[in-house]
Amino acid sequence: MRLRNIKNAQDIISKSKYVVLNPKEYRGKMQQLFKNNNKIEVEIGMGKGDFIINKARLNPNINFIGIEKYASVLVKAVKKLENVELNNLKIMNIDADTIDEVFASEIDQIYLNFSDPWPKKKHANRRLTSPLFLDKYDKIFKNDKVIEMKTDNRNLFEYSLVTLSQKKYLFEEIKLDLYTDLNADNIQTEYEKKFVSLGLPIYKLKARCQIDKKN
Repeated sequence: MRLRNIKNAQDIISKSKYVVLNPKEYRGKMQQLFKNNNKIEVEIGMGKGDFIINKARLNPNINFIGIEKYASVLVKAVKKLENVELNNLKIMNIDADTIDEVFASEIDQIYLNFSDPWPKKKHANRRLTSPLFLDKYDKIFKNDKVIEMKTDNRNLFEYSLVTLSQKKYLFEEIKLDLYTDLNADNIQTEYEKKFVSLGLPIYKLKARCQIDKKN
């Protein structure tokens, strides 16, 4: 999908009080951004922000960080936050490839919502549940490793079940059609609303792995 270039997107983003302009300076010290010791949860690929904004609204005692690579997408989330007061939300305009350069043993949970499936085999390492990325996540979790994922792509979902299993994750939740047994606390993303309106199934998993204390 081609992304529309939004004029002055970077400038708009840089002026938002929610955007962390120098995230690597806070590596290992993310709690300083929030001025508390609450848990920190991260959404990788936050898109236009519906999920992470509503998560923050509904969970004031948890800190949330949304990361998004594309400024032309992120600017739409920033505009939604104008005149909104959420002390437990921060946003970063970074590539997921650099996540282990930005965070260090301080994240409690990761959300992967409708990530790019990268269907070609030669692009498998770009999938956010590839062994390459799971190794990066190992470096940023604080205690147990917890990943929650939603997707409309069955192939990506099946691939993720395999890669997470290989990394010794145990599944707390697996749903092949989220909306046949919907949790009351489900928060929709922009893509989710679209796919549900088309009658497409949404796949969901929640996986946990205990951190190896020896490392």
